[in-house]
Amino acid sequence: MTKEELYEALKYVSASRDNRNKMASKIEDNPYLVPILIEIIKEDKVPISCKAGWVLESVAKINLHYILIHIDVFIDSLKYISLESSVRPASKICQLLVLNQFSKKSVKSIQKLTKYHLNGITEVAFDWLIGNYKVAPKAYSMTTLLLIGRTISWIHPELQQILKQNYQSGSAAYKARARMTLKVLEKK
Repeated sequence: MTKEELYEALKYVSASRDNRNKMASKIEDNPYLVPILIEIIKEDKVPISCKAGWVLESVAKINLHYILIHIDVFIDSLKYISLESSVRPASKICQLLVLNQFSKKSVKSIQKLTKYHLNGITEVAFDWLIGNYKVAPKAYSMTTLLLIGRTISWIHPELQQILKQNYQSGSAAYKARARMTLKVLEKK
């Protein structure tokens, strides 16, 4: 499948989970398409980039290995993603990557996240946390930063400060996740 054919196929992807999973299975059968999918997300074009993000998230949920073997391409693309509908799946994928990194039952893979990868994820997670985004990317970013903060010492104090500053102006869902995160941070 070429990039043009992938573009065409993405036009028929809908928000339904079954539909996204069918396309993700096609990507899984053709893993060479993962960097092309990431490239499409990075283009930040409505609606095709968003659909590519949904599919990549489904691929990550099926098997994180497909993202990990193209981790440099994924990390380098994060700073170009700005559409709300693309940021949400990207932030979810970052959370999945970090959960895997710090899990005792991590996916066996070719490559683990390096300091470069963790720094890249940290940078965009803080951007998503303080940026004008809906609650989902902010919530995923809180979890991501909480975990990465186990190895990078300055993250927890910064995260705690941001959550306290933005607590009053946050939505009910934001406040609930912030309370949980602050509770964990205060125990340290």
